[in-house]
Amino acid sequence: MSEKYDPFDLYPYRAIVDHPPFTWPNKARIAVWVIPNIEHFHLDLFPNAPDIRNYSRRDYGNRVGIWRMMEVMSKHKVRGTVALNGEVVEHYPRIMQAAIDLGWEFMGHGLTNSTVLTGMDAETERHTVFATKHAIESMGQSMKGWLGPGLTETWRTLDLLAEAGASYVADWVHDDLPVKMSNGLHTIPYSLELNDMPLFNNPSISIADFHDRMVDAFDVLYEEGAKAPRVLGIALHPFLIGSPHRIRYLDRALAHMAKHEGVWFATGSEIISHYASQTAG
Repeated sequence: MSEKYDPFDLYPYRAIVDHPPFTWPNKARIAVWVIPNIEHFHLDLFPNAPDIRNYSRRDYGNRVGIWRMMEVMSKHKVRGTVALNGEVVEHYPRIMQAAIDLGWEFMGHGLTNSTVLTGMDAETERHTVFATKHAIESMGQSMKGWLGPGLTETWRTLDLLAEAGASYVADWVHDDLPVKMSNGLHTIPYSLELNDMPLFNNPSISIADFHDRMVDAFDVLYEEGAKAPRVLGIALHPFLIGSPHRIRYLDRALAHMAKHEGVWFATGSEIISHYASQTAG
């Protein structure tokens, strides 16, 4: 797939209502995975650098916001699947150790969110994927999942991820269940609709609206899950959801989900591993 491909060759069309029967562990209706995007930015790579306002706003997430997220998620026994910039390993060892202590999973998210994959040459992209993989391995984990910075890919990305040993990719926001691709990777339900980055930036919805979106999406998928399992992904950025006026709304949304029976709070690799074992062949 190093040259242009037709998505219909990449994965088949499947109406979700036609999905063959399968189950989540303990007959759960819904698998919920929460994705903290822990990122590193370069001050000199912002437009109009040095862009102190935007750089320092993001720096707030690593200095303050992530700790609020960890506290709230731990309260509800939710382990994060971190979309991890590889450079975070070098620059923020305090965060890395705390995430390891909490049992969070690390999926690749490029080296820095100051650089996207779009337009990247082959050599640089290969270095980006494998250097990110090695950074995660230095933390004692394998890189099972991937989210491109800004959900970007080139025509080569999926083959590189398969070569790197990944099992799932979160860039394809096209379903409420995983989808197996022709090269063996699975897509996993990620979200731009429940993602604080696009929703809190130009124009910004209110935090109350974001809370209602999380709860309403959960309620619909939970109801559908009585007939067939579903996946809910919630994408979060520490500098946004971790601000003082927003964090309580994440707490309330997770509390709403946790009070229901048949909810499986899982990591990305747990979801894909179980799904693949249930749907093989």
